[in-house]
Amino acid sequence: MRDMFALMKQAQEMQTKMQEMQAELERIEVEGEAGGGMVRVTLTAKGQMKGLAIDDQLLKTDEKVILEDLIVVAYEDARKKAERLMEEKMKGVTAGLALPPGMKLPF
Repeated sequence: MRDMFALMKQAQEMQTKMQEMQAELERIEVEGEAGGGMVRVTLTAKGQMKGLAIDDQLLKTDEKVILEDLIVVAYEDARKKAERLMEEKMKGVTAGLALPPGMKLPF
């Protein structure tokens, strides 16, 4: 029975850490770029877009398609960075927790 109480306490501690981590991920920002930095996208670690910066050189009518492609690439770059950051944070939260093989959090 002691093991059950220890497991419940560990689960409560993990839940608290998860809530703290979620709040932190809303504050952390990552930046993705494309076109050698001519397009930059800023996201929270949870994936919310916070900003977009476009170099003045790209603001030409004949560069529209290139600009659109660069925005997509910059967004994906920032999103991937945010995912890696979340994975690193999750490893810290779940460290020491005996999860069954293949089980991932959050559920």
